[in-house]
Amino acid sequence: MKILISNDDGIFAEGINTLANALSDIAEVVIVAPDRNRSGASNSLTLENPLRVRTIEKNRYSVQGTPTDCVHFALNELMKGDHPDLVIAGINHGANLGDDVLYSGTVAAAMEGHFLGIPSIAVSLVGDVNFKVAADFVVSLVNKQKESVLPTNRILNVNIPDCTAEEIAGWQVTRLGSRHHAEDMIKQLDPRGEEVYWLGPPGQRQDAGDGTDFFAVDHHFISVTPLQVDLTAHESLGCVKQWLQQTEAEG
Repeated sequence: MKILISNDDGIFAEGINTLANALSDIAEVVIVAPDRNRSGASNSLTLENPLRVRTIEKNRYSVQGTPTDCVHFALNELMKGDHPDLVIAGINHGANLGDDVLYSGTVAAAMEGHFLGIPSIAVSLVGDVNFKVAADFVVSLVNKQKESVLPTNRILNVNIPDCTAEEIAGWQVTRLGSRHHAEDMIKQLDPRGEEVYWLGPPGQRQDAGDGTDFFAVDHHFISVTPLQVDLTAHESLGCVKQWLQQTEAEG
């Protein structure tokens, strides 16, 4: 089995290296990751500059670009004609729960693998300590995939509580929770007296009840959320069509 691993924390991050070491016992692993931290890059592509790629060692490459760039380069150039069986993004340093998936470079890397036809999983540790626990769970997922292919064409978004293996309560298949709007931006002056702005803290949780990814992680369960890429609001097609026809008639 061949697995492509990427992330958004950068090629030298602890999470991706712990994951690669764990998976190398059961699969051939190829790492293609950003040369620096690109958290929050979402699905952005580098369009106006060339991608510079550096070989770190065999099957290990850094890309001067985004997580999406990394997976795009790996599947369309580096591994062209010899595609992996699986794309895994992570292990991310910190959670990707609820609305956070819209901004996550980790989820975006998995999404690019999905776009290009490869089963893909995004993995995040809700903290920065127990990466080995998270990696062991990913190994179990990969073994399941080897025995029986996941029966759905969806991305899996996995969030693992940052606790010991003994403290993990199990796993739950969840839906995405949601937050309130982010708090106000923070305005400051730089040393030259010019105004600069920082993004405010994330909003408080709005939907974090039983069945959500937030709830599962809070109760020491591993959250596994299937994600779909089609953003079409299918149930709204009819009413939007009716609204346009009505507006057209009134005009």
